Amino acid sequence: MASDSYLVVISVGNTRTHIASVEGEACGAPSSFANDDLAGAVSRVVDLWGRRTQESSGSILMADVNEPVALRLASAITGQLSEEVYRIGNDIPIPMMVRLDPETITGTDRLLNALAAWESVKQACIIVDSGTAVTVDFVDGEGTFHGGAIAPGASMQLRAMHEYTDALPEVEFCSPQSGAFGKSTAEAMILGVFAGIRGLVWRLVEQYAGEYGAYPMVIATGGDAETIFGDDELIDRVVPNLTLIGIAACARNALAGETPDASDDASSS
Repeated sequence: MASDSYLVVISVGNTRTHIASVEGEACGAPSSFANDDLAGAVSRVVDLWGRRTQESSGSILMADVNEPVALRLASAITGQLSEEVYRIGNDIPIPMMVRLDPETITGTDRLLNALAAWESVKQACIIVDSGTAVTVDFVDGEGTFHGGAIAPGASMQLRAMHEYTDALPEVEFCSPQSGAFGKSTAEAMILGVFAGIRGLVWRLVEQYAGEYGAYPMVIATGGDAETIFGDDELIDRVVPNLTLIGIAACARNALAGETPDASDDASSS
C-alpha cells in the first residue's frame, strides 16, 4: 500500500456501494450505486483515481459485507486500472479491540463505524447505523467494541409487511407526514417503522448507559440516518459517511504500524 495521502475508499454494503476520495483527513462527498450497477461504480473509481496529483500514487481500499459483489468490483477495477484493490480485514487489519464471544464474526462495517467514531471523539460512544439493517453498537471509554443490537432496517420492514400480508401495499420509506396519526395505510406503515426504529434506539441507549454507568455520545450513520434521526435530540451527530472514514483510518493506522494492545478479556473478530 502506498504511503501517500490520496485514497479512494469503497464500502460495499448489502444493497448499495459507496465510494469517495480521501486526502489527508478530509473525506470527499460519497457517491452511491446500487450493487448491480457495476459499470457505474467502476466508472466512479476510475474518475476519482484520475484526480490524484502526479506526486501522489495513492491507494484503493475496499471494505464489504457482500463478498460476491466486492470480488466482482475489485476484479473490474483492477482490470481497468491495473491497480491492486486492498481489502479491509484481508489485506489491512481493523485496529479495534473487541470484547465479544470468542467465535463471533462481526460485520466489517460495524467495526469500521466504531473505529471512525472512536477516533473522532476519543470517548465512550454509541453508533447507530440505519441502512439495510439497523445496528446499535457500543464502544467504551478505552476504545473497546462491545457489540450491540441488530434489527431490520426501515425498507426491510416495509417490504416484509407487504410481502407477508394480503392487503398492505408496497411502500417506499420516507419521512412521515406531520401529525400524530397516519391518515392512510401507507402513512401508517411509514409512521410505524419510523417510530419503531427511534423507539428501539432510545431504549437501547438507555440500556447501554445503565450498563456503562454514564450516557455516551450517540452518533448516527447510514442511508436513512438523516431521515430518522435528523431532528432527534438523542443523537449528538449524524455522519453519513462514517464507514468510509473508518476505511481511511485503517489505512493510516496500517501505515503507522499501529495495532490494538492485547487484552485477556478482548478478542479480535
